[in-house]
Amino acid sequence: MKVPWKKLLSALVMAAAVVIFYGGLLLFAVLFTSLTGWPPYAQYALWAWAVVSLPLAVIALAGRRWLPRRAKRWLGFGTLGVLALCLAWCGFGAWRDSIPTVDDDRADLLREYEPFGEDTKAVWLEEPSALRLDPQEARNLTLNGATALYPVYSAFVQAVYPNAGEGGYTPRELYEIVRCDGTITAYERLLDGTTDIAFAAAPSQAQLEAAAEAGMEYHLTPIGREAFVFFVNSRNPVTELTVDEIQGIYTGEITNWREVGGEDQSIRPFQRAEDSGSQSALERLMDGLPLVEPELEDRVGTMGGIIQEVASYRNYRNAIGFSFRFYATEMVESGDIRLLALDGVEPTRETIRDESYPITETFYAVTAAPVGEPPLQERDSTVAAFLDWILSDQGQQLIEQTGYVALE
Repeated sequence: MKVPWKKLLSALVMAAAVVIFYGGLLLFAVLFTSLTGWPPYAQYALWAWAVVSLPLAVIALAGRRWLPRRAKRWLGFGTLGVLALCLAWCGFGAWRDSIPTVDDDRADLLREYEPFGEDTKAVWLEEPSALRLDPQEARNLTLNGATALYPVYSAFVQAVYPNAGEGGYTPRELYEIVRCDGTITAYERLLDGTTDIAFAAAPSQAQLEAAAEAGMEYHLTPIGREAFVFFVNSRNPVTELTVDEIQGIYTGEITNWREVGGEDQSIRPFQRAEDSGSQSALERLMDGLPLVEPELEDRVGTMGGIIQEVASYRNYRNAIGFSFRFYATEMVESGDIRLLALDGVEPTRETIRDESYPITETFYAVTAAPVGEPPLQERDSTVAAFLDWILSDQGQQLIEQTGYVALE
């Protein structure tokens, strides 16, 4: 049998050409999309196309003289099928990315408001503070709190604490003195003595029980007010609910948006982690009514859209979430969500101030002490002076400047 050397050589040359030129083009495209930050779904689709289409191209072009017509037809159909799947994957990824999200990159949020940071968003007092801590006092007054309140107590620190450069501590040490670990951890650190003052909403029942078990009790100093808000996707036609309807949604009695004037879509009520500040606020709003048990993916760890640990909270058109007004409108900005009016009243600083908005929350400077002993502010003059200053005109001014509502 005579070996068709010319055809074989021609096929090998064609195969090499396809690998060099088409393979090189694919490699360049893969590297380009990777280095220029294309979305992951586009990179995955390109990798899949490269892995499948390169061998198909080699077979089709190198064996064009040998392959039967049916084989060529199936190679063509296979190539088109893979291309269609890759395009469909890209389309699905683009659709997913187009769904409005409230993303909470918590580390970035905290950097934006860190005290004494370059271009910090934390506000500055317009006049010299009536209280200034010396370096040793600053080292010994440790703060922690809720993410939503970090802008407030960061502003307090800028007014009262010495800057890291002049305070005898490094920026890293200042970070350890003024932390923001979130409501749950802040309350825990009060009990173990690693935090002197936590800035947070009122503790949950579980947090009160944990304090009692540790032989401790919390002492709450009211320092400002804020609105507890609910929000939906901006494409949801519902613009307001009543408090009773909110309670109905979160007990599971109301399950479809058409029951409250919306479209025929099931309601997906997101919740927060147990003992977080906003989840505790929801429980207070429910006033003893049983909360519907959320699906695992519908309970998210941190705030910001009710935000992260599930990484990002995606507001599907049937979703409803909750947060605090300043956090949802200033710290995590998204034009793709809309705060709901409750009982016909929009959540604004004015409606918080005149108490016409139905769900306002007081936030506190919280200390802890063993049961039966005086609170920390009665035993520590620095803590007492700091809390008095927060309640003074200057401290309340910073609360207003930040965007919250002062007590008076």
